[in-house]
Amino acid sequence: MKRAVLTVKETKRDNNAGPKAKMDIEKFLVDNGFVKWNFTINQKSILQKARVAYLDIPNFFNKNENQKIDEVFLQYPTYSKIVTKQLIKRLKKLNSKVFLIVHDVESLRLHYGEENYIREELDMFNLVDGLIIHNERMAQWLKENGVNVPMESLKVFDYDNPNSLANNDEYRKSVCFAGNLTKAGFLQNLSLKEVSLNIFGPNPADKYGQNISYQGQYSPEELSNYLNDNFGLVWDGTTPTTCDGIFGNYMKYNNPHKASLYLSSGIPVVIWRKAALSKFIEENNLGIAVDSLTELDEVLSKMSLSKYENLLKNVRDVSQKLKKGFFIEKAIQNLENKVSGER
Repeated sequence: MKRAVLTVKETKRDNNAGPKAKMDIEKFLVDNGFVKWNFTINQKSILQKARVAYLDIPNFFNKNENQKIDEVFLQYPTYSKIVTKQLIKRLKKLNSKVFLIVHDVESLRLHYGEENYIREELDMFNLVDGLIIHNERMAQWLKENGVNVPMESLKVFDYDNPNSLANNDEYRKSVCFAGNLTKAGFLQNLSLKEVSLNIFGPNPADKYGQNISYQGQYSPEELSNYLNDNFGLVWDGTTPTTCDGIFGNYMKYNNPHKASLYLSSGIPVVIWRKAALSKFIEENNLGIAVDSLTELDEVLSKMSLSKYENLLKNVRDVSQKLKKGFFIEKAIQNLENKVSGER
């Protein structure tokens, strides 16, 4: 069986982890024998998006119309409705099975509660043969809102990380956080007494609370070399007492990619208890879930060394799977089985 992975890439932005999840999946699938198909767009240029949709895509598929591809896995979103629609339209003409690897459901993120947008996006999902989505909570929401094609949960994003595991055997009650600090307003409202929090990323604030230290910004490829803390924090929003706002609400449905950065680096996770990914973290003993960051001092101070060592062992085991693309390959296999079973 011949399979292809199709990725629409954005023009390069330095020290931005946004494209990494797609690039990692593409790498893992190509290593597994997939054909690689790419288009590049400038997300801010409407004219360039139109050129890709109505010139580049038709030209590409006209040249490859005789190439027999049994399955095409399109990485979604492409950040352009017209590009996505043209790709699905052209892929259907190949008589190939078309699947979406869903990195973001914009109906749950930037367009949450917008009925017209939601209907248009979910109708598009129903045009393909199946979806790989983040987790069962996301699948449940999609089913409740009318998506009726087969779905398979990824469980956690794989992460191509060739760097050494973190040097975090010694328990120091230390935590790291990596991300765009503009979106991390909670950090400016947090002070810690027992726990040290090292933060990484662009756009730091002028001042942070007690025991919070800014450590600079690095490319996605370099970053894990600088992470050596006991835990990695997965949190979003303006307040340390809960995850709020658009991105805080999105955590109830998505698998934050930064969790995979930490896990692939051998770092257990601290995550909001209401986050969808918290179930995977707790069931596999890969970290801890908290309701509020005000609990950090107490929870990490009371943690026994044996408990921490057990978390560390489990995380180091799962890091090997993440680095090899285990979860995307397993999800594809399961989705193919579901689809073939419906025939």
